Amino acid sequence: MEFSEIAFFTNDVKKMTDYYRRLLGKAPDVADEDMAIFTIGGVSLLIHTNYTTGGSGLAPENHFAFKANDLDAACAQLVEQGLSLEVTPRDFDWGRSAYLRDPDGQLIELSQK
Repeated sequence: MEFSEIAFFTNDVKKMTDYYRRLLGKAPDVADEDMAIFTIGGVSLLIHTNYTTGGSGLAPENHFAFKANDLDAACAQLVEQGLSLEVTPRDFDWGRSAYLRDPDGQLIELSQK
């Protein structure tokens, strides 16, 4: 797996985007009123507007993500190693993902490459 994304959810996308623009010294690679994406060293920093949990069933929650070549196989291996998936692999609007939590409760997304 490779580290791929840090996602922040906010009520003020413009303010967060302006902050990270100054911090990183660059404009976002993609931006609109609901989100911005900065790419740094092959990793995306996603700033996304908070939303009401809808069809995906996922609440907007800050998280980080890793990409796997074969998401289903990677998840099966993690379960075999004793880890628990909070959301098993499934298709979302943004692609195929699964979710789990580390021992401190941080949300981790695993996505298909």
